[in-house]
Amino acid sequence: MSKRNTPQRRHAILALLAEQGEVVVDALAQHFATSEVTIRKDLAELERNGLLLRRYGGAVPMPQELIGEPAQPVSPHKQAIARTAVGLIREHARIIIDSGSTTAAMIPQLGPKPGLVVMTNSLNVANALRDIEHEPVLLMTGGTWDPHSESFQGQVAEQVLRSYDFDQLFIGADGIDLERGTTTFNELLGLSRVMAAVAREVIVMVESDKVGRRIPNLELPWSSVHTLITDDRLDSQVAEQIRARGVQLILASAQP
Repeated sequence: MSKRNTPQRRHAILALLAEQGEVVVDALAQHFATSEVTIRKDLAELERNGLLLRRYGGAVPMPQELIGEPAQPVSPHKQAIARTAVGLIREHARIIIDSGSTTAAMIPQLGPKPGLVVMTNSLNVANALRDIEHEPVLLMTGGTWDPHSESFQGQVAEQVLRSYDFDQLFIGADGIDLERGTTTFNELLGLSRVMAAVAREVIVMVESDKVGRRIPNLELPWSSVHTLITDDRLDSQVAEQIRARGVQLILASAQP
């Protein structure tokens, strides 16, 4: 199966596991006419999502007592924002995708974009990028792992970023202060500002309920933001305040 069929293959692996009670790497590789390395990646990703438990040479079902709550689905508004953001990306672009659930929602929609170079500080984003149809050149910032933001931060990550230049940065925010810019609960602000400095266009992605939140930590001032993508529930007067800052405002619709 090709990369575009990776989800189907993994679904089939789970079906075989449910039927047989155990699966073996070499047998799966023969069954799907693919490499054992690919199968091990499949099993690793399925284990990461809590769908099975790997053991030497294969996998078994996840014990019932270890099964937690399922992941929350991505909201239609967040999906619309991600879809709109992907529409701004040209083929063969060099982009940065920051950590966060809204930016991560872009990944499944990047498949038709060939030749991308993607830098990220997020392991979740990096893992998801491996499964899209046109797998991009993947760059990781490295640095110090921050469990609060679930991303790499710090001076090493900043130095790596300064070695490159990018067409676009896609970044989320905990809040939008209409007077100051994007705000965050995270006190580690340096990497976000370096990301913005090395990108020719900074695109902020937030749902409209975050607009107007006043959080103490200023992440990016309005002068660093080129485009803000939010959903079409945004109040019209608030929209005008944002446009008055010289920011391109795009309202994404969750309607098909």
